[in-house]
Amino acid sequence: MTAFKTLDDAKVAGKRVLLRLDLNVPMKDGVVTDATRIERAMPTVRELMDKGARLILAAHYGRPKGTRVAAMSLAPLVAPLASAIGRPIAFASDCVGPEAEAATAALSDGGVVLLENLRFHPGEEANDDGFADALAGLCDLYVNDAFSAAHRAHASIDGVARRRPAYAGRLMQAELDALSQALEAPERPVAALVGGSKVSTKLALIGNLLDKVDVLAIGGGMANTFLFAQGVEIGGSLAERDLADTARDILARAEARGCAILLAVDAVVADTLAEGVATQTVSIDQVPAGMMILDVGPATVAAIVAKLGECRTLVWNGPVGAFETAPFDKATTALARAAADLTDRGRLLTVAGGGDTVAALAKAGVLDRFSYVSTAGGAFLEWLEGKELPGVAVLRAR
Repeated sequence: MTAFKTLDDAKVAGKRVLLRLDLNVPMKDGVVTDATRIERAMPTVRELMDKGARLILAAHYGRPKGTRVAAMSLAPLVAPLASAIGRPIAFASDCVGPEAEAATAALSDGGVVLLENLRFHPGEEANDDGFADALAGLCDLYVNDAFSAAHRAHASIDGVARRRPAYAGRLMQAELDALSQALEAPERPVAALVGGSKVSTKLALIGNLLDKVDVLAIGGGMANTFLFAQGVEIGGSLAERDLADTARDILARAEARGCAILLAVDAVVADTLAEGVATQTVSIDQVPAGMMILDVGPATVAAIVAKLGECRTLVWNGPVGAFETAPFDKATTALARAAADLTDRGRLLTVAGGGDTVAALAKAGVLDRFSYVSTAGGAFLEWLEGKELPGVAVLRAR
């Protein structure tokens, strides 16, 4: 399904390969607290090493805004990377210039060096020609395995790829194949489950999905805006009441395009958002004045699960309730487990992504049971919105 070159097309033995990774991992006091992104990079790293590449790892950390910030150095990643790789790796105290040139020149076949934070130079985010030339001068080939940064036209994402033969790494390849299978050439019917607090942040996403899916289930605080737009009394629930006309327009467009919209038929309500607070489950037209809708109810979960049972593909972004606070995580957890069960049975291709979504699926214990879970954040959302991502476009162009 790939429309770009992958490692299958690359001859890397004895070549200097600049591998762009996402190593923006959480750290506390210089210690990595979650190595998920390191672990997910390993298939590409190991394959290139095993094939005899002279491997140059490039990444960013945080937002130093073009200046050297000691707390944002990539030096603390040397030990966890070496542990994951299973051999020592070198570290260059800069990503361009004499230090980087010396470190990359010293590489032997299968050797690995980690460059210092790309964003210590303003040329990275500016996609400056001189900075891109300097990075390209370190390598013979370029491999992008950082889909999470593919929505940024930065020098290490776009500029180098225009100057050297460019390929997608295995993680990038898997991400693009999964998203293509879910939205570009899906097995139908296709369902999308979209949640979150505000409609305003997901207008582009919803607009794009209306053209691509057969069923759109809307949950979370954003669903309250649609309920309000339909004349439902939502009490003191979070809603963007000024977007009622927009919500009605979306509903009309969905009907015209044959896309079924699923909204809550019942809800879990409380007078405050707090753990262990007293709750009620009410019909959606019986929300008490002053109370807040904080989760969808069991009848809504059953309706969504029944519809998923008729579908072959699911794209999920956003929880359907205030999942961070028990007991308002129940519906999201129930839907996650139902989707995972359908996936296990070969009935449903499930692709999910977004920070809150990943956290919710992890809380439900189903991360490894979905077909594909993206940790790409902004890039995943922009893909769902139908935007062309610079880091993907340049690979296709080549």
